Amino acid sequence: MQSSLDVVVTGVATRLMGVDAASSLKVSVQVMADLVAHFDVDVSFLCHHDHRIHATRLIAKWPQRADVAGADPLEFIYFADADPMFAFAENLRAPTVFRAEAASSVVCAPLLSGDVTTGVLGFVKHGAREWSVSELNALMAIASLFAQVQARVEAEEQLRYLAEHDDLTGLRNRRALLADVDARLAPGQPSPVAALFIDLDRLKAINDYLGHTAGDRFIQALADRLEAATGEHDMIARLGGDEFVVVPALPMSTDEAEALAHQLQSILRERVAIDGELLTRTVSIGVALGVPGIDTTTDLIRRADQAVLTAKAAGGNHVSVFSADMSLTSEYRTDIELHLQSVIETGGLFLRYLPEVDMRTGDVVAIEALVRWQHPTRGLLPPASFIAVAESINLAGELGRWVMRTACADFAHWRSQGLAADTVLRLNVSPMQLVSEGFVDSVASTLREFGLERGSVCLEITESVVVQDIETTGITLTALKQAGVQLAIDDFGTGYSVFAHLKALPVDLLKIDRGFVTDLGTNPDDLAIVRAIIALAEAFGLQLVAEGVETEAAARTLVLHGCYRAQGFLLSHPLSGEQMAALLAKGRVPVHFSATPSV
Repeated sequence: MQSSLDVVVTGVATRLMGVDAASSLKVSVQVMADLVAHFDVDVSFLCHHDHRIHATRLIAKWPQRADVAGADPLEFIYFADADPMFAFAENLRAPTVFRAEAASSVVCAPLLSGDVTTGVLGFVKHGAREWSVSELNALMAIASLFAQVQARVEAEEQLRYLAEHDDLTGLRNRRALLADVDARLAPGQPSPVAALFIDLDRLKAINDYLGHTAGDRFIQALADRLEAATGEHDMIARLGGDEFVVVPALPMSTDEAEALAHQLQSILRERVAIDGELLTRTVSIGVALGVPGIDTTTDLIRRADQAVLTAKAAGGNHVSVFSADMSLTSEYRTDIELHLQSVIETGGLFLRYLPEVDMRTGDVVAIEALVRWQHPTRGLLPPASFIAVAESINLAGELGRWVMRTACADFAHWRSQGLAADTVLRLNVSPMQLVSEGFVDSVASTLREFGLERGSVCLEITESVVVQDIETTGITLTALKQAGVQLAIDDFGTGYSVFAHLKALPVDLLKIDRGFVTDLGTNPDDLAIVRAIIALAEAFGLQLVAEGVETEAAARTLVLHGCYRAQGFLLSHPLSGEQMAALLAKGRVPVHFSATPSV
C-alpha cells in the first residue's frame, strides 16, 4: 500500500515539475483525473484562496463540467457565506475528512506557504469512504506539490505583469510600447502609424514645492486623463519620469495626429487638485509617423523624441511634428561602416574585463569580456556604438570570433599562471553569431585550441534573441551545451516571452538587467521585479547575477533577497588584461556589505 502511494506521489512530482503558467491548468486537471482513478473517488477539485477578500476560487476540477447550464457552485465562494466545510478550509493546516458518515465523504488537504493556507486540494466520494493515515499523508505531500506550482505560477505571472506595466500609473511601460509598435510596423499593417511623445514641462517645480509624493499623484492624474481621452485600443505608455507615448490604434495622417496632440495638450493642461493646491503644468508633444514594412520601432520613437526635444527647445508648451531637418546626420554610421573591417584586421580593437563578484565574500567568480574600439578621431567607443553596425554589414561573426579568441587566449594564459582556476569566462554572443553556420563548431574548436575545460566558458545571449526563433535557438543552445559551454540569458526581465521556455532550454544562469538594479534600495517598483526574478530563478534552479550594481544600497538589497553575485562599478570598473590578472592574484574584491540581515 505504502509503496504504491509513494509511486503516486513521485509521479505527481514528476508531472508538475516543469509546468508554467501556460501549462499549469491542463497538467493539473490531468493529474487530478489520475488521482480520482487511483483513490477510487468521484470528484477532485483544486481551489486557491484570496485572503484579502476572504474567499476561495475554483482553479481546476475533475471530472470537468460539460453541457451544464449555470456556474459551478464551487467557482467562487466567500468563506463567510460558505458551508462549514469550506469555512473551515480557509485556514486548514492538515488533511481533514468531512461528512464521513453522511451520503458522501469529502477530504481536503491544504496548500501551504509558510503559515498561510493558500488553497485546498479536495476529493469527493459519493458514499462512504475511509481514508487511512498513509493516504492522508500522501494527499498532504501531493497538496504541497500543487502549492509549489501555485507559487511558481504566481511569481511568473507577477513578473509578466511587472515586465510590461508601469507600477505608478498602471499604464504600459517602455518594453510593452516597443513590442506593440513592432507589431504595428510589421509589413502589411495599416499605414501610417502615429506616435505622440509627451513630456511635461518643469515637473520638478511640483516635486520641489510639494514633494515627490505630490509629483507622483500629479503624474497619476495625468495618466488617468490620457486613458480617458484616448481610445480603448490605443497604446498609452509611460517611459519613466514625466514622459509618455501615445500610439493611436488607427492610422492617422500628419494633420490628424497633430490635431490629436493639441487636443491632449489642452486636456493635460487642466488643473489638478493635490493637497488643497490647484496645480497645472504645460506639456510639450512631439509627433512622428512611421510606415509599416519600411520604418522600424527605433526610427519612429526616435523621430517622436527628436520632435519633442524641438518643442521643449522652443520654450515648451509646443507641439512639434518631426521633419527631415531634425534628423541626425548619418556621418557617424558611415564612418563606422568604412573603418570597422580594417580595425578588426589591424588591431584597433581591445578587450576590457569586468569581474563578477560574490558580494558575501568578495571572491571573483567570473569575468566578462567587453570589446572596445580606440577610434583615431572619435576616441574610445563602447560596443553599443558599433555592434549594431557590424551586424548590419555582416561583420558580427568576424568581430565575435576575434573577441572569443582574444579572451580565451588571455583566460588560458591566466590559468597557466595558476590564476582563475575556479573562475568562469563570460562572452557575449550577437544574434547574427547564434544563427551563423558553423558557430557551434567554431566555439568547440576555440575551446580545444586553448585547452579550456568544459564549463569554464559561458556564452551570454540576450533574452530577445532567445525567443525570435525558439525552435532553432533551442537546437543551437543544446549543441553549444554539448560542446562544453555554460549558457546565460543576458538582460533578463526586459521581456517575458522566454518564461515559458526556461525549463526546456539548457540555460544555466540569468543576468538581471541593469535597468532593474541601478535604483535598488530607493525604487520599490524595481525591487518588486527583482524579487520576482529571484523567485523565478529559484523555481527553475538557475544561477542568478545582477548587472549594474553601483550603490551599496543596491548591493545590500540584492544580498538581503538572495541574489549574491553581481557586476557593477561599485565592485569594479572594467579592467585591462594586466589589471585583471593582478585582481585574480589577489583573489577577491573588498566588500563591506556581505552580512546578510536576518529576515
